[in-house]
Amino acid sequence: MTGERLRSLDVFRGATVAAMILVNNPGSWSHLYPPLAHAPWHGVTPTDLVFPFFLFAVGNAMVLTLPRWLAQGDVAFWGRVARRTALIFAIGLLLNWSPFLRWDAAGELVPRSWETLRLMGVLQRIALAFGAAAVILWWLRRREPGAVLWAVGALLLGYWAACLTFGDRADPYSLEGFFGTHWDRALLGTAHLYRGEGVPFDPEGLASTLPAVAQVLLGWWVGQAVAAARRIDERLLVRLFVHAAALLVLAYLWQLVMPLNKKLWTSSYVLFGGGCAAALLAVLLHGVEPRAAAGRIPAWARCCEWFGRNALFVFVLSGLVPRLLSLWRWEDGLAADGTPRWITPLPWLYRTVFADLGSDPRLGSLLFACANLAVYAAVAAWMDRRRWYVRV
Repeated sequence: MTGERLRSLDVFRGATVAAMILVNNPGSWSHLYPPLAHAPWHGVTPTDLVFPFFLFAVGNAMVLTLPRWLAQGDVAFWGRVARRTALIFAIGLLLNWSPFLRWDAAGELVPRSWETLRLMGVLQRIALAFGAAAVILWWLRRREPGAVLWAVGALLLGYWAACLTFGDRADPYSLEGFFGTHWDRALLGTAHLYRGEGVPFDPEGLASTLPAVAQVLLGWWVGQAVAAARRIDERLLVRLFVHAAALLVLAYLWQLVMPLNKKLWTSSYVLFGGGCAAALLAVLLHGVEPRAAAGRIPAWARCCEWFGRNALFVFVLSGLVPRLLSLWRWEDGLAADGTPRWITPLPWLYRTVFADLGSDPRLGSLLFACANLAVYAAVAAWMDRRRWYVRV
């Protein structure tokens, strides 16, 4: 199947984008079902698997793209890798900066300051992990595909060693004990870091991007095994499940000394995410490819495929629209101190239509997220029907 595009890969990638949009846009962050919330620190929820699944899908896609780039020569290869890395990083930076204006205390729209712009983020991590993985694959291009596992091992062991060597020996996996917290503050500046934990700390920081590169390489390794197979058969599926089981066993053993932690992107977390992704990909290969070949692809898979074919565009759109709508606000009563309260379109829509659906407020929050996802599914379907595919 070398050079053949499998529809299940688009379904896999699209499902991760759809899941990203769903979990990133609840009606209320105060009302979430546990599987739709991130683990507070150590541990993993289904939501914590969405991002590593996407990086795994990036590695899958590189199985098809890199050989074409390499065939054009080293100069063209390096140019394409540099361009894609820089472009995705720049899009992420602009998304962080959007909508470029904000409401100040006096009720005036003023430009958003570069001095407090968050430099890292989801797209920035994707860009850096893709670029670094491409360089490693170029270096290993004349070796057996299994050699990539040595690179994965070196990255994960090196990251573990760095946590133990440069972190707080009492607790190297705490927020302040993690070496990357202090490195990011020094290299990026505290004003340019995420503050979701209440202090300057970026879960997509520079240090924790190192093991994310291994996540992409695992995706490439599994994707290469699929591409090298002559057909989708029981032998291939068993092989993928064996790979998945091996990664999960290693993850379990490693988490005994290095906890599963998405915000630190620990080595055990990389293996756990890779194992779960490999198993899911095997399920999709079994469930989607035979039906696609017969022209009977399931409706749910078709919907995921819409997202997968314009993954970056739809994800950026889902982040940009709420930011743009936040510039439109109106007065919504008075606060206790007599100052006006303001509301914007999406919170108003949630409060007016969804908040009181059912006795559990989490239901309304979820239904809002689902309605939001349906809008982007319609956009993705419309683009697919017109064969409008945004490539980077």
